Amino acid sequence: MLDENDRHEPAGTLTYNSEWNAFALDGYELHGGESMEVSVFGYWIPGQLALDTAGWSLFTLDHVSIRLQSGLSARFCESSRSALPPLLHPSQIHPPHILIVDDDPALLQALPYTVSLRLPEAKVDTSSTAQRALELIRAHDYDTIVSDIKMPGMDGLELLAKIHELRPESFTLLITGHGDHDLAIGALRGGAYDYLLKPIDRDYFVAALDRALHTRRLRRQVVEQRLSLELHTRSLEQLVQRRTHELTQANATKDQIIRVVSKEMTQVLSQKLESADVAAIVRQALAGIEDAIRRTEVLVQELLDTARLETAMFILHRQRCDLVALCQSILEEYTAGTGSALMCERLDAPLEAEVDADRLKQLLSNLLSNAREHATKGSSITVTLQQAGNTAIIAVSDVGSGSELGLEYHVSRKIVEQLGGRLEYQSFPDNRHTCFIMLPHGGEPTIENTDAAKRSWSAKAVWMVTV
Repeated sequence: MLDENDRHEPAGTLTYNSEWNAFALDGYELHGGESMEVSVFGYWIPGQLALDTAGWSLFTLDHVSIRLQSGLSARFCESSRSALPPLLHPSQIHPPHILIVDDDPALLQALPYTVSLRLPEAKVDTSSTAQRALELIRAHDYDTIVSDIKMPGMDGLELLAKIHELRPESFTLLITGHGDHDLAIGALRGGAYDYLLKPIDRDYFVAALDRALHTRRLRRQVVEQRLSLELHTRSLEQLVQRRTHELTQANATKDQIIRVVSKEMTQVLSQKLESADVAAIVRQALAGIEDAIRRTEVLVQELLDTARLETAMFILHRQRCDLVALCQSILEEYTAGTGSALMCERLDAPLEAEVDADRLKQLLSNLLSNAREHATKGSSITVTLQQAGNTAIIAVSDVGSGSELGLEYHVSRKIVEQLGGRLEYQSFPDNRHTCFIMLPHGGEPTIENTDAAKRSWSAKAVWMVTV
């Protein structure tokens, strides 16, 4: 029969909520420190949930971190929802489980007592017969099994063969009488981890047992690391497939634009070869081609950034700068390149923050380009820089861009998170949308009342980009 602590609830499927950076198991929101099991390529791996800068992972009993992702099967133990300290030592989460099999009642009492003194965290089961031992082995995955060779009925060598059939990962220590070298050799050839000679030396017994437990733990760790690498490799392969598909679609769109422009140019040129408007039409068509090429380059850069983010190779070059001056410079360069008009109402005080100027430029350019693509001619995009306590907020507001959030939004959100902030998107009536970039600027509130400072909003600059 299974132990109460070994029963599990039915398995479910993990789902990830990117907006809240949270995982749920069949509607139940998971929290760091909870104990559960995750199925990886058919193996159920136990551990505790952990959240760090790399995201959510399962911290296994052998200190292997397995990255979680949507679609994995998972389950709770019945006792897992009780409060547990975060990231316990493996012996505290899953103490070593040992089975001792011997028909000698004195030895069956002495050996567990020795284990309790030397390895107090270990859980020990005992059996006086091999048949009863097999029932226990079917019910529990023991780390190490200690068995006498000479027992009535099924002896230790037969039991060893059964153990290899039922639990090939468990280690077995066999006990033999002094001078029974043939039996000891047979035990090792049969797959025993080690043998013990009677009378049993307690120090040697504990040392052999500890070696077997340590080796079992190392083997589990190797298996878990291999499964973690295979899972990560499969995740990267799926990511490459998705990004390749997006790139293929972008190239197809580019080719379609070129074909349409070429067809239109051919028709116009054939009809109006002597018209004064031909040059303007050609310039307009070439501008469309250049815009398609620029979009493709942006998509390729976003694909590269996504790959770097997923493989922890995304590097930021932080430097302290004035966000007012930096945003002004970025907007001037952007409007000059797109032919848009820029109006600015700037306040006196600067707002300093530690950011990567190039990445912030990429971020604002992505948001502005998305807004400009869906804006009507003559409409405006509002960029506002505000201070709320120790947070700098850059808000980009427009009409109509909300339906096209895609890869660039994912990259933008990851960039902001790398800078220690967060990116939020909100929709308002009349099809208006605002993207909020919230960054820590590290300054102290200038108002004496700190609570009032945290609630206050101070506008630093407002820009209007007219399309």
